[in-house]
Amino acid sequence: MAANNGNSNEITREYLDSLLIETRYMNSTNPDLTLHLFGKTFGSPVMTASLSFLDHFLFEGATKCYAEGAAKAGAILWIGMAGNDDIEMCVNTGAPLVEIIKPFADRDLIYSKIRHAEACGVLAVGIDIDHPFAEDGSPDIVDGYKMAALTTAELKSICSSTSLPVIAKGVLSTYDARQVLRAGVSGLVVSHHNSRIAYALPPLAILPEIKKITGDSISLFVDGDIRTGFDAFKALALGASAVCIGRPIMAAIRQNGSDGMAEYLKKVNGELAKAMAFTGCTDLGKMDPTVIHRL
Repeated sequence: MAANNGNSNEITREYLDSLLIETRYMNSTNPDLTLHLFGKTFGSPVMTASLSFLDHFLFEGATKCYAEGAAKAGAILWIGMAGNDDIEMCVNTGAPLVEIIKPFADRDLIYSKIRHAEACGVLAVGIDIDHPFAEDGSPDIVDGYKMAALTTAELKSICSSTSLPVIAKGVLSTYDARQVLRAGVSGLVVSHHNSRIAYALPPLAILPEIKKITGDSISLFVDGDIRTGFDAFKALALGASAVCIGRPIMAAIRQNGSDGMAEYLKKVNGELAKAMAFTGCTDLGKMDPTVIHRL
């Protein structure tokens, strides 16, 4: 595998493309994409990634298009750094929402964001455990707020403070998986957070090892250059509960707003259904890692 000057997104893409799918037609049937998550039922395990600052990166009103696109597609919406008004707007579209909160050095701000999320009726909250440091290893500053790495005890306190499911985002090692599991999270996201560090391990390379640690005790989500239903299938077959798609959704919004995003997600779900039907993995409880082979 070429190193691509350490670009973790490119390394992840190469790894995804190196995973091949074995077909199994006998005794298969039409697939069921139903996802059961946090006591609720959804139509698909394909969700959005926790995007932030879309009005800045795309155009004014893009965040609203993002939320409306998820609602139209019936997809779970994840959002990153956002003000309370944006969180309320997203919830009001009807899309089930997961709010990811940064590891603010001012821990009171984390708890304040959780209280607001509870009041809004979000599906779950999460913490970006992988966002404490800047490029030189100093504390990161995001939108004027200083960040700081969480301890296992602090994450445990956060989990204990709310009845909402708490998700740890940015797990890319068995070490962190054990720590967040010990803290009492309800789910974790296997991710290198859009190449936050060069030469990062591709999420699907570590996913099976993390799955061995967590078993079925919590939900496992994956992001990192998931573009198609076939990418999603590979992640699900290797142990993910659901997957998050980011940059392709941004491109779809830029091209045709919320309708473009909804159509993109519909296409991804069709590809996922095809892969499931062609492999005999006919529902999310029958996903089989042995259908995946490394080139």
